[in-house]
Amino acid sequence: MDDQIISRRLLLKRAGALGFLAAVQPLLPSCATHPFLPAAHPNQDSSTLSGELIDLVIGERSFAVDGQTGTAATINGTIPGPLIRLKEGQEVTIRVRNQLMEASSIHWHGILLPAHMDGVPGVSFRGIQPGEIYHYRFSVKQSGTYWYHSHSGGQELQGMYGPMILDPLEPDPFQYDREYVVILSEWSLESTEGMMDRLKKSSGYYNFQKRDAREFISDAKRWGFWQAMRNYVMWDEMRMDPTDFADVTGATFTFLMNGLPAAANWTGLFQPGERVRLRFINAAAMTFYDVRIPGLPMTVVQADGQNVQSVTIEEFRFGPAETYDVLIHPAEDRAYTIFAETMDRSGYACGTLATRPGMSGEIPERRARPLRAMEDMGMVDHGNGHHAPALESSVMASTHDNSADHGMMHGEPPAQVRGERHDVQHYSGIPGATPVKHGADHHGTGNQTVAEYSKNRMHEPGRGLEESQRPVLVYTDLKSLVPYPDQRAPEREIELHLTGHMQRYIWSFDGKTYSDEPEPIHFRYGERVRLTFVNDTMMEHPLHLHGMWMHLENGAGAYLPRKHTVVVKPAERMSVIVSADAPGPWAFHCHLLLHMEAGMFRVVQVDL
Repeated sequence: MDDQIISRRLLLKRAGALGFLAAVQPLLPSCATHPFLPAAHPNQDSSTLSGELIDLVIGERSFAVDGQTGTAATINGTIPGPLIRLKEGQEVTIRVRNQLMEASSIHWHGILLPAHMDGVPGVSFRGIQPGEIYHYRFSVKQSGTYWYHSHSGGQELQGMYGPMILDPLEPDPFQYDREYVVILSEWSLESTEGMMDRLKKSSGYYNFQKRDAREFISDAKRWGFWQAMRNYVMWDEMRMDPTDFADVTGATFTFLMNGLPAAANWTGLFQPGERVRLRFINAAAMTFYDVRIPGLPMTVVQADGQNVQSVTIEEFRFGPAETYDVLIHPAEDRAYTIFAETMDRSGYACGTLATRPGMSGEIPERRARPLRAMEDMGMVDHGNGHHAPALESSVMASTHDNSADHGMMHGEPPAQVRGERHDVQHYSGIPGATPVKHGADHHGTGNQTVAEYSKNRMHEPGRGLEESQRPVLVYTDLKSLVPYPDQRAPEREIELHLTGHMQRYIWSFDGKTYSDEPEPIHFRYGERVRLTFVNDTMMEHPLHLHGMWMHLENGAGAYLPRKHTVVVKPAERMSVIVSADAPGPWAFHCHLLLHMEAGMFRVVQVDL
């Protein structure tokens, strides 16, 4: 019945757009005619919008991917939307007209601006109603690589996103000859409502990589029959799946680079010996990407638009909403593949860097999908890695049983983790470096499990990358280029637990969804506060705070990096420091679209 309701609603909505659809051709028919292909630095191409007044139109048109055609929500008729390029210090008015038959919005991700310009319906304004024009007005107070997207329903997944570059007043502290934006996303013919409905009925609906009988036989040969049996039974008793890395996978998604599937081969040109800046943006709604360019090291120079001390790596993982700017130096007259493999290994996006049009690089060998390990369960013993069959020391406790030994926990934990949470640690340290025991609150029936012990995991590259022979970026690599002005120690600490129930597909903070109408998180204007995130789930969560920077406490002392989005691993304890310098209500949420829609959303209120 729910599917029928959704289908009728979408049919009526689409029917109203037929006149518009008849007037346009399919979007992005080939790489050669792609409307968004950034030009070599410092020139701009015709799709770049700049100046003091910018016009954007939210609408719909057809979108063809791999032989299938659907309806996309677009900005100025393209996916991605046009590149908006502004200058630090300028004033801008962005006039947005909504031609959809439903309310819409645009959020300027990572941009510091007044709360009522932030673009979050129900928090900062009422949204842009059908037929309305909304004027966003703000001063550009920063520089770097950012992006913008709808904050209304599933429009972001339907194609409403685009890149934004803010050029600095002073030249960047690094040089390059050419630049490209590389924006990663995904596409599905399914509606967001349909995905949510299927996940509510079956949390593993899109997971076609579950362990099977053949894998059990292989594990039994390596571990022994009874050890393998205990492992499989344990996961079944906890109603969890060690292959659960993505709620929505390549089973329905086509993964895109600059709006194009892999077969379309997006191409950026270079001359041998040039230094090329790649501005990577993860505009996906639900997908983590592992990015590498085989044969080319990458030097990271910006994270979330902020300059960092350069670090050379060969691969990085980033979650939805994060951005990384890297420099490469291709010396050979050949094609290189930009390869963005999904974290769950169910698919990939890719493109080419080449000296001439029509060239293509080799596609790297696909990697096996990873498995969840003891660290992801909040276990004390982290020594055996994801191949360990003996999980009898598990301390991932079920919220349905508050006993200390639930989940096959045996024996005393090591001495260093026996205590409850510690006092606020020194500003330059890494809070949570020593495992911290979970308290008595298991966050109610809306939460499935808690990690009995949480610890900081910023030094880990992430599951599936831990055995990589290539240098992989980790959060502890990030250091700001210069110390930021506010170096005060935090005055107080707020601990937030990331909670959820995968079987019921509920996601929340401290066991409360946004529909439960929790109290806002209150900051005092001007205060310096530590937010400590404790992930009680077995999934990674990219957390985004609107309106203010989060200084990531990664051990860099006075050089803590500033980020607008941080990824918290399973069973991880991560702390950030916020200077509450922006009055008003601000959204704070998981940037996995369906997690936010399912309840992992709060309001941070900065009170004057």
